[in-house]
Amino acid sequence: MKKQVHLNLFIHSRGHHEAAWRHPNASPYLLTDFRYYKELALKAEASLFDSVFLSDILSLGTDIEHTPRAVLDPMPLASALSSVTSKIGVIGTASTTYTEPYNLARQFASLDHISNGRSGWNIVTTASGHAAQNYSSNPQAGIEERYERADEFMTVANGLWDSWAEDAVLDDRNNGRYTVPGRIRPINHDGHFYQVRGPLTVPRPPQGRPVLVQAGSSEPGRAFAAKHGEAIFTAVLEKGAAQDFYQDIKSRLKSHKRSPDQCAIMPGLSPVIASTEAKAHKYAMELDELGDKEVGLRRLSGTFGGMDLSNFDLDQTLVPSDFPDPSSLQGGISRPSLIIDLIRNEKPTLRELLAKLSGARGHFTFAGTPDQVADLIEDWIDDEAADGFNLMPPVLPEMLDVFISDVIPILQKRKLFRTKYEGDTLRAHYGLHFPETQYD
Repeated sequence: MKKQVHLNLFIHSRGHHEAAWRHPNASPYLLTDFRYYKELALKAEASLFDSVFLSDILSLGTDIEHTPRAVLDPMPLASALSSVTSKIGVIGTASTTYTEPYNLARQFASLDHISNGRSGWNIVTTASGHAAQNYSSNPQAGIEERYERADEFMTVANGLWDSWAEDAVLDDRNNGRYTVPGRIRPINHDGHFYQVRGPLTVPRPPQGRPVLVQAGSSEPGRAFAAKHGEAIFTAVLEKGAAQDFYQDIKSRLKSHKRSPDQCAIMPGLSPVIASTEAKAHKYAMELDELGDKEVGLRRLSGTFGGMDLSNFDLDQTLVPSDFPDPSSLQGGISRPSLIIDLIRNEKPTLRELLAKLSGARGHFTFAGTPDQVADLIEDWIDDEAADGFNLMPPVLPEMLDVFISDVIPILQKRKLFRTKYEGDTLRAHYGLHFPETQYD
């Protein structure tokens, strides 16, 4: 039997290309208009996607004049989307760096109840210095401390979700008994970063806990993902890097006595799709031309700690030594590492690098026909480069519509993608086990 591909819809701006908001075929809705997200979620559900994925930022970028960086808070948005859908999972992003475990565990337990077991949490640690200034934390913590805090955060959150037994609520009106004695317990956590008594004020979530999603690619990020992640979204720029990441994570799972099939690895994929390869490349080129080079330069500079790019010629060929060593940076290191690998392997000019990054910000981009996109997906699945993809349409809703109408039927014909939902929860869509509990 062919391995089934998992598909999540990543909703970002009016598409994942940085110039998508300017494209004539992009959605006319403002990014604060719920109708935009509702229409996308309903399309994805009708097409049997595993989930919709909601990203987040905790500080406003300096390029807001030319780029729509403002986003709705994922938690109320996820709750609203869960109320207008019935099958598709809803994954919201939340930071362990600037959130208290009790608050967040409570929010996701509530979301899991509201959605009847379709919630997922994209766990992030926040490296942004501007975000630190928004949360009374300056300077920001280094990467090691962020992941140490995140690991203890998970201990607390998992304990809180497990503080209620599944059968704790009796709701026996006749005899005046709402809960069963002994089936709700405090966690009494006393750690380095957190002291939390518990129990949670929300009963055990329908899934036991939300599906745990992670996206870090640094060494601490990979270690954290192998320990906690049930779905891992990763940014790769080539198939070989995807295969290396896949093998690394799957091997690390064994050290935590976890089965490889209990963690879906899903690289980002941003395809431009047209009836011919030439038309797809023309569309991609026209989209790139809408991009703002100054915005791209500022973003690249920020990725490398604010390095000065003013003396670089757009048409000079880049080498890794042009940029700081990612390990020396105080912020995130996975994205700059990807860029250095791309420079080393492809030797682009600065202009070419900016075009590459504008398309999907370090994720895999592709331009081709529906059959070619389906071939790529099948090839990566068969060659253990992915268990599925975080689909990042470069322009929304247009490229989602094309993927749904032209690519999904090919995947279904090849028996690579479901023709109906087999379960009602996100955990069921991913084929994940119900988490263990302290209660008999």
